[in-house]
Amino acid sequence: MPTKAALNNTDKQRLFFHEREVWYCHLGENVGFEQDGNGDQFLRPVAIVRKFNNEILWGVPLTRTQKDLPYYFSFTLSVVAETLDEKSTAILSQMRLIDAKRLRRLIGYISEKDFVQLKTKLKALLP
Repeated sequence: MPTKAALNNTDKQRLFFHEREVWYCHLGENVGFEQDGNGDQFLRPVAIVRKFNNEILWGVPLTRTQKDLPYYFSFTLSVVAETLDEKSTAILSQMRLIDAKRLRRLIGYISEKDFVQLKTKLKALLP
């Protein structure tokens, strides 16, 4: 199980990533109502909303649970390793800054149209 210290002290080169991609990410254990990762590595799918540089990004945790509420955005995820698309839901209220060292592997992509809608819904959350 990778701990924060193990992820931080790794000599592994950070993975190359782009906006609109969805990655499995080591989010760690939750506190309270935060979304955490699953399994012994605490992996959770995360949509990359903004790439600031090769080290840090804004990411939104995803869930397969479909919710039609103001703080959620459902979209179709194009999966890389398979020829199918699957429904996914971004948990907008839990967007966070993530170091690229937490990225594990690429899952898929959000369409340009859905990505524009995702960003619009995130902007609407700001006062």
